[in-house]
Amino acid sequence: MEASTILPVLKKKLAFLSGGKDRRSGLILTIPLCTEQTSMEELSSTLDYLLSIPSEKCKARGFTVIVDGRKSQWNVVKTVVLMLQVILVSANKLTRYIEPCQLTDEFGGSLQYDHMDWVNKRLVFEKFTKESTSLLDELAVINENEKASQPDKASRPSDSNALPSFDPETVLQTGHELLSELQQRRFNGSEGGGGGGGTAWSPMDDELLAQPQVMKLLDSLREQYTKYQEVCRQRSKRSQLEEIQTKVMQVVNWLEGPGTEQLRTQWGIGDSIRASQALLLKHEEIESQHSEWFAVYVELNQQMAALLSAGDDEDLLELKALQQQLSDVCYRQASQLEFRQNVLQSAHDFHGTAQDLSQQLDGLLGMLCADVAPADGAAIQQTLKHLEEKLKSVEGALQSLREKGQVLLEQISNQSSWFYGKDMQIENKENIDHIHSIMEDMQLRKQRCEDMVDVRRLKMLQMVQLFKCEEDASQAVEWLGELLDALLKTHIRLGDDSQEAKVLLEKHRKFVDVAQSTYDYGRQLLQATVVLCQSLRCTTRSSGDTLPRLNRVWKQFTVTADERQHRLDMASTFHTAADRVLKEGSEPGELLDVEVFEEVETVGKALLDRLTIPVIFPDGSEQFFGSPGDMASSAENIRDRMKLVEDKRLQQEEAEQLQEEVALEAGPDES
Repeated sequence: MEASTILPVLKKKLAFLSGGKDRRSGLILTIPLCTEQTSMEELSSTLDYLLSIPSEKCKARGFTVIVDGRKSQWNVVKTVVLMLQVILVSANKLTRYIEPCQLTDEFGGSLQYDHMDWVNKRLVFEKFTKESTSLLDELAVINENEKASQPDKASRPSDSNALPSFDPETVLQTGHELLSELQQRRFNGSEGGGGGGGTAWSPMDDELLAQPQVMKLLDSLREQYTKYQEVCRQRSKRSQLEEIQTKVMQVVNWLEGPGTEQLRTQWGIGDSIRASQALLLKHEEIESQHSEWFAVYVELNQQMAALLSAGDDEDLLELKALQQQLSDVCYRQASQLEFRQNVLQSAHDFHGTAQDLSQQLDGLLGMLCADVAPADGAAIQQTLKHLEEKLKSVEGALQSLREKGQVLLEQISNQSSWFYGKDMQIENKENIDHIHSIMEDMQLRKQRCEDMVDVRRLKMLQMVQLFKCEEDASQAVEWLGELLDALLKTHIRLGDDSQEAKVLLEKHRKFVDVAQSTYDYGRQLLQATVVLCQSLRCTTRSSGDTLPRLNRVWKQFTVTADERQHRLDMASTFHTAADRVLKEGSEPGELLDVEVFEEVETVGKALLDRLTIPVIFPDGSEQFFGSPGDMASSAENIRDRMKLVEDKRLQQEEAEQLQEEVALEAGPDES
C-alpha cells in the first residue's frame, strides 16, 4: 500500500506514528478520536498502512497504542479498544509506560510531531522509491541491450535508442534532497532527544530503514546512470557520425555537381570594363553560394576533429577518410574559385587601364586636332608642357596596359584543361586574341599621337620663336625710344673747351652706333617674323605696327642725332677758335688776326641761335633738347667765352693803339 492511494484518509490524521517509543523501545501508535464519527474502515486502512512501515525487527518489539478518546463518544472509544485489544488507562497514567519526551503535546509530552509534514515526507519517500526502482529496471535493460549490440553495430535493433520513463537527473536530485533531509532531521520531522533513564535515543529514520534504503537506491542509480551516460554518449557519437556522413556527402555532391557546373559555364574575360564587371558580379554570386557550403565544411571539420580526439580506432579510420575526402573536394573547389577570381580581377584591371588609356588618347588627339592660337610665348610653353605631360601619361598608361596584359596572358595560359573539366583551347584563344588586339590597337593609336605631337611640337617651337622675335622687336623699339629720350633729355652739354667738345663728339658717335645696332637688330627680328609666319602659314599675323614704330622712332632719332652732331661740331669750332684766342693771345706782344676774333663771334652767335631752335621731326612735331634751364646754362657758357674773347680783342686793340701811339711819338723824335 502506498500513501498516495489513501492520501485523503492519511490527511485526516485518524492515526499516526509520532516517532516516540515506550520504555521497551516499542513504537508508539497514536489514535486521536475526535467528536465526529470515525469510519472504522478508514481507520483500519490507516492502521494497515502505518503498521506496514516499520521493519520486522521493529515490529517484534511491539507497539504501544494510545487511543485518545477524550473528545470522542464512548461507544467509538469502546469499539476501537475492543478492535485493538489494548489496555485502557487514563491519560495521566501514560507516563508509567512511556517517557514524557516520547509523548506528543496533547498527552502532556514534549515530543514534537507535524502530521502533514510527515505525510508529505512520506509521499516524497514513496515517490522516490517507486520511480528509482522503476528507473533502475529500465536503465539495466537499456544498458544490457546496448552491451549486447556492441559486437555487431550494423544489426542494432530498432529500439536501441530507447529512453527511460523518468529523467535520471531529476530522480537523482530528488533522492539527494530526500537523503539530505533525512540526515539533518528525523523522517517524521522531530528534532530528536535523549530517552528516559539516560538511554541514547535511536532516530526513527534508521528504525524505519528510510535513510539506508534511499542511500542504497542512490548508489544503484548512480551506477546504472553512469553506464547509461556512456550508452548515451555512444549513441550521440553514432548519431553525430551518421549526421556528419550525411552532411559530408551533401557538401561533396553539391561541390562536384552544381558547383562545378557553375564554373564550367564561366570562362570568358569580357570585352570591356563593363563586361568584366558583370562577370565579377556573377562570380561573386557563385562564391556566395559556395560560401554557404564552405561554412558547412568548416563546421563539419570542427565536429570531426572533436570526434577524432575522443573516438576509437574504427571511428578514427572512418572519420579520417571522411575528413580527407571533404578537405580534398573543398580545397580543389576553393582553388578553382580563387583562380577564376584572380583571372577576372586581372581582366577587370586590364580593361580598366585600356579604357583610361583610350580616354587619354582621345583627349590628346583632341588637343592635337584643335587650332593653336596662343596669346604669347608663355602660353605656348605652357601648352607644350601640358602636351608633353599628356604624352608621358599616355606612355605610362600603355606600359601599365602591357604589364597587366602580360599578367592576364600568363594566367590564361596556366588555365589547363583539367581546370573546368573541358577543353579550354578554343576559349583561351579567343581571350588571348582579344588581349593582343587591344594592346596592338592602343600601340598604333599612341604611335599616331606621337607623330602628331612631333609635328605640333615643331610648330609650337616655331611659334615660340615667332613670339620671341616679335617681343624682341618690340623691345628694340622701346630701347630705341629710350635712346631717343636720353638723347633729348641728357645729351645737352656742349663742353667748356675744345677738348671737352671733342670728347662729347666721340661719345655721340658711339651713342649713335648703339642706336644703329638696335635699329638693325629690330629690322632683323621683323624680317625673321615674316619668314616664320610664312613657314607657319599664319596669314593673319604680321609685324603689325612694330615696323612703322621702329622706322618712326629711328627717323626721329636720326634727325635728333644729326642736330646734336651739328651743334657739337659748331661747339667744337667755337671752342677751338676761342681757345686759340685765349691761349695764343696770352703771350706778351703777340697779336692775333682779326679774322680769328670774327670767327669766334660768328660761330658763337650762330650756335646761340641754334640752341633756340627745336628739333623738328618728320611728322612735323617739335622737341627741344633738355629743359629751358639746361639751354640757358649752355647759352650762358657760350656767352661767357664770347665775352672773354671780346675782352681779349679789346685788349689787343688797346695794345695796338698804344703801339701806334708810341710809334707816332717815336717817329717825330727820329725825324
